[in-house]
Amino acid sequence: MLNQFREHIAVNFPELFENHFLVACSGGIDSVVLTHLCALNKMDFSIAHCNFQLRGSESDMDAFFVEDMARKLGKKIYIKDFDTVSYVNTNKVSLQMAARDLRYRWFEEIMTIHKIKTLVTAHQADDNLETFIINLSRGTGIKGLTGIPAKTAKISRPLLIFSKSQIEQFAEIKNIGWREDKSNRETRYLRNKIRYGVIPKLKELHPGFLHNFESTLANLQGSAALLKDYIDELRRKLFQQQGDVIKVYITSLLKLDPIKTYMYELFKEYGFKEWNDVVGLLNATSGKEIRSSTHRLIKDREHLLLQALYPSMVEKFVIDAAPGTITEPIRMKIEEVDTMGEYANGILYVDKETLNHKLSIRKWEKGDYFYPFGMKGRKKVSKFYKDEKMDLISKERQWLLCSGDDIVWVIGRRADDRFKVSSKTKSILKFSITE
Repeated sequence: MLNQFREHIAVNFPELFENHFLVACSGGIDSVVLTHLCALNKMDFSIAHCNFQLRGSESDMDAFFVEDMARKLGKKIYIKDFDTVSYVNTNKVSLQMAARDLRYRWFEEIMTIHKIKTLVTAHQADDNLETFIINLSRGTGIKGLTGIPAKTAKISRPLLIFSKSQIEQFAEIKNIGWREDKSNRETRYLRNKIRYGVIPKLKELHPGFLHNFESTLANLQGSAALLKDYIDELRRKLFQQQGDVIKVYITSLLKLDPIKTYMYELFKEYGFKEWNDVVGLLNATSGKEIRSSTHRLIKDREHLLLQALYPSMVEKFVIDAAPGTITEPIRMKIEEVDTMGEYANGILYVDKETLNHKLSIRKWEKGDYFYPFGMKGRKKVSKFYKDEKMDLISKERQWLLCSGDDIVWVIGRRADDRFKVSSKTKSILKFSITE
């Protein structure tokens, strides 16, 4: 196993022979064997151990064991005690999720402070099989069936080619001791139920089950790579980026078959989970919206609009009808001028005496109307937006300059006729959008 490990590192993780890295070591057999394999190959690394303080003195003994091993191997060690139970209660997550969040956040901290580029973890082949079955049982796409990645930008998992039995044999041959976490045997956890109840039965069915699984996993990973390339290319064709909004023509999506599979692959990275609702948007009424934890998807006439969620903005800003510059919610310069000069969508001239001293800039409200410059009579703002063919997100972003309850300017689009400069005007105010 030592020679196989060395060759595996040389071919697939050569950077581990060249740079200092961090090994995550719990004290269990997998991470202890990993640590010894790295040490026997004279690799340059430090060790990190998390004490989650969940098993009383047993947790402390794990920390003492790993600390002693690091001392004997001549390696620097980082140990941190976590109040895991408090984290669970505060964040309302499971113990497993809490431990995962805490350790990876701390590993990132160590790596940033000490300029370490790679974390090495001890995931092995049986872990991969467990993860596959867990994802299969919960329902997933092809990506969820490709197992644990051997390498990401910051994490390397060189033990994935070895089975649990190979690791146990190596520990026995080299007389390597380790700590046994009794909670790993508790079958109230799904992973442990699979580890001790399901996988042994699968291995009984076929002695080469794990090897066959690894071959299947390699095939799935290849298929996933091909699928990703195809979907990325399809996104480039269908997704139109306009500022922070992505527009997708619904007619183009409806040509895809099977539509639910395509919608899953195209939109899964944006956090959506209710795929019947996502597909249902294609035939929903305009204005229908669904949200994930990070994005929203909106049906707007001929398009689906995809946008990242952002904090709610203040809906109304009060400003002075006096020369100066405002910066919120938009950058705008206010000047008193003698005559009207240049004209543009971002410039408005008004009769100062028609305004209240206090102005406001706000969003559209139901029932709003104004008297569009150059037209007779009044018009609902909602109808104006519709005639302008503004999509839902553009409507949400549109600001109105108001004097009291009256709309002076649909900013950047249309002025109100009641505030126009006339032959009777004594003082002219000029509003200019400067961003």
